[in-house]
Amino acid sequence: MTLLVVALLGWGGVTPARASEDALMVTGDVIFTRPVCLLATVLGSVLFVVALPVAATSGSIHDTAYVLVKQPAAATFTRPLGDFSALR
Repeated sequence: MTLLVVALLGWGGVTPARASEDALMVTGDVIFTRPVCLLATVLGSVLFVVALPVAATSGSIHDTAYVLVKQPAAATFTRPLGDFSALR
């Protein structure tokens, strides 16, 4: 059973995200960009709740959630440190 679990874990083709090797970029990301992205996620969530009745009426709940909540959350929690290419 242990060999099966180890084989299944090793079978996944997940490539780990790599952080930038530039210390200034990583430091700037940790000190400034991540907190700003977290604030954008919180404010976007509040705006999403406020805009929810209008989004539901227009049938754009998924688009509104993507722009106001999912994009800032991805920039905050899943983006590699020092990688600003996803922040366009």
